[in-house]
Amino acid sequence: MPRQLRHNRLQPPPNLYQDLEFVYDEEFDDEQFFAEQEALYADTHSSSGSESDNEEEEEEVDGDGEVEIIGSSSIPARVREEEEEERRRRASEATASGKEKENEGEGEGEGEWDREGVEGLVCPICMEAWSNEGEHNPSCLPCGHLYGMPCIKKWLRKQKSSGKCPQCNKKCTLKDVRRIYGSRVVVIDEQLNKRIRFLETKCDAFEKKEADLKNKKAEWHKKEAEWHRKEAEWRTREAGLCQQLDQLKEEARNMELVLANGKTKSPKHTTTGRDLHDRPDSAQTLGSSCESVSCGFLLQEELHVDDARLFDVNTFTKLVVIAQRQSGTGVTDKITKMSLVSPRCQESISLPSALKAVKDLHFSDNGKHVLTATLGKKLAILCTESNNMVLSYELPAAAWSCSWDLYRPFNAYAGLQNGMLLAFDTRQTGKPLESRKGMTCNPIHTIYPLRDAIPSSNAKAILTASAVGLCQWNMGATQEWPYLIPETENQGVCISLAYSPITDDIVSSYRPKVEAPRGTSATQPSQTLSPSMESSVPGTHVAIRRVGDRFVKSGSTYGTVPAIRLPKSVVFDTEDQHPLFASGDEATSSLFVQDLRSLEVCQRLHCRHPVHDLKSSRSMGMDLLSCLSGDHLRIFSQLHYCG
Repeated sequence: MPRQLRHNRLQPPPNLYQDLEFVYDEEFDDEQFFAEQEALYADTHSSSGSESDNEEEEEEVDGDGEVEIIGSSSIPARVREEEEEERRRRASEATASGKEKENEGEGEGEGEWDREGVEGLVCPICMEAWSNEGEHNPSCLPCGHLYGMPCIKKWLRKQKSSGKCPQCNKKCTLKDVRRIYGSRVVVIDEQLNKRIRFLETKCDAFEKKEADLKNKKAEWHKKEAEWHRKEAEWRTREAGLCQQLDQLKEEARNMELVLANGKTKSPKHTTTGRDLHDRPDSAQTLGSSCESVSCGFLLQEELHVDDARLFDVNTFTKLVVIAQRQSGTGVTDKITKMSLVSPRCQESISLPSALKAVKDLHFSDNGKHVLTATLGKKLAILCTESNNMVLSYELPAAAWSCSWDLYRPFNAYAGLQNGMLLAFDTRQTGKPLESRKGMTCNPIHTIYPLRDAIPSSNAKAILTASAVGLCQWNMGATQEWPYLIPETENQGVCISLAYSPITDDIVSSYRPKVEAPRGTSATQPSQTLSPSMESSVPGTHVAIRRVGDRFVKSGSTYGTVPAIRLPKSVVFDTEDQHPLFASGDEATSSLFVQDLRSLEVCQRLHCRHPVHDLKSSRSMGMDLLSCLSGDHLRIFSQLHYCG
C-alpha cells in the first residue's frame, strides 16, 4: 500500500471564526505539491544516512486502510520556513482584507479577522481554540510560548533530534512540555487595562453626575408642582376678589341710585325700565299725590346651586329648600336643604321616583315642614328635622301648585293640572276635605289663600291663577263654582300671580294670546308670531287691590315676559309700609323692583341669567329679596329712603 503524506493546512476552525478569510490559490495542484514534498523527503533521508534508520516511526491506519506517517523524521527547515511564511502571508492578507472592509463601512467589525483579537485564544500551530476537555489542552514550553498539547507533541516528534520552539527556535524536548490548567488563556495588555480603568472611572463619574441630575430633576418637579398649586390658589383668590369687586360696584351703583332718587319727586305717569315709547298709555297710576319712594337692595349673599328650579326661604329656622333635578333619573327631583348660617351645611333629600318632578314647594310657618306639589299625582309633606316624607296624598291629576293656609296652620291646598282645587287638613290623612272643579281644564299654576274678611266665617276665600285669568274660590261655602275677577278679563294669557296678605295688593302678569287667522286651516302655519319662536315677548303687569270683597284695578305697566316659561313675581311691603313689586325682565336678564303705588322703577338688579323664582322675607327687621337665576341663588337686603 503506498505511503502518503497528509498536510494540515493552517486555517481557523469555521465554528469559531466563520468570517475569517484566507486567500487560496484556485490553481494550486495538491498532487504536484505532495509529489515534490515526497521527493524532497527522500533526498533528505538519503543524505542523513544512519540517522534516518534509527528514527522512530509511528503509523496510523485510517478507515480506508491508508497509512499516515506522523513523525518518521523531522521536516526540513526550508520546508518549515516556507510553510510558516505561507501562513504569515495568508494571515496578513486576511487582516488587510478585514481592515479594508472596516474602512468601507461593511460588516461594522463583525466577523472580521483580527490577529490581535485571537492572540492567546487559539493554538498558533493549528489555529484552533484549546479547551479543558478533550486532547487539545493548552500547554507551554520553557520559553513561555503556548500551544495545543497534541500539536506541540507532533511538532517535537517530527524534530526529535533538534526540537525547537516553532516561534522562537529555542531548543526543547517532549519532556519540556507542560500542561496548563486554565479555562481561557489571554495576554493582558497593560495599556488596555489602564484605558479600561480610566473609562471605568469616567463611567462612575458620569453615573454620579446622572444621579445628581435625577435628584435635581425630582426637586424641580416638586417645586413645579408647588408652583402650580400656588398658582391655582392665586387664581381662586383672584376670582374671589373679582367677584367681590363686582359686588362692590353693584352696591355703589345702588347707593348712587338711592341718593339720586332721594332728591327727586316721582312723576305722575311712569313706565318700567324698558322703553316703550310707542305705547303712551302704557301706565295708569292710582293716587297722584303719592310720595316718592326710593329703595336700594344690596347683594348680601350669593350661593352656588346646580340645576335648581324652585326654592323657598324660612327666616325663622334660617333654612333654604331647593328643588333640583336629580342626575341620571330622568324627571325625578331631589330637595336640598341648606342653612343660611355659616358654615352653610347642606343635606340632600332624595324623593321617591313615583313623585317625579316638583312643580311647587312652600315652607310651613314654623319652618318644620315643606309642602310639595309633584307631577306624580301626589301632594307630599317633608319633615325638615328628619329629612323624611311624613305624609302623602293621592291626587286625581298631576299637581301644579300648592300653598299653606297662613291663617289655618293645619290646612293646605293643591291646584291640579285639570283645573281642580283641593283642600286638605293634615290631621286627616285619608282624603281631601273638599274638592272643587274649575271653570276650565287649564292648570292652576298659582294659589294664595286670601285674608279673611270675616274671621268667624267658615268659608275660606282662595285666589288662584290659570291661563284664563284670576279666579276666587269660596271653599266651605255653598257656592261650588269659582268666579273670574272682572278686572283681569281680556288681558291675555295669565302667566304669574303675586299677592301680599298684609296690604291685599295683587299683581297678575300676562302675555299676548296667539290665535290662528280666520279662514286658515289647522294644518296651515299661522302668520302670527308664535311665542315659541322667541325666548321673550312684550307682556303686561296689572296691579289690583282688594277692598273688602271687591277687587279694584290700580294700574298696569308693560314689561318683557317669557314666551313659554311661567315666571315668578312677588309683592311685599317694606318697613315704611310702601308695597313693592319685583319681577324678572326676560330680555335683559334683570330683576326690576317697582313701587306698587306709582309703578315707578326703583331699582334694576343684574342677574346675568333669566329669573326662575323669587321670594321675599323679613329677618331681624331687614327686608330680604331672594332671586334664583341660572346656577346662583342671590339674597339681597334692602336699604330704603323716603322723600
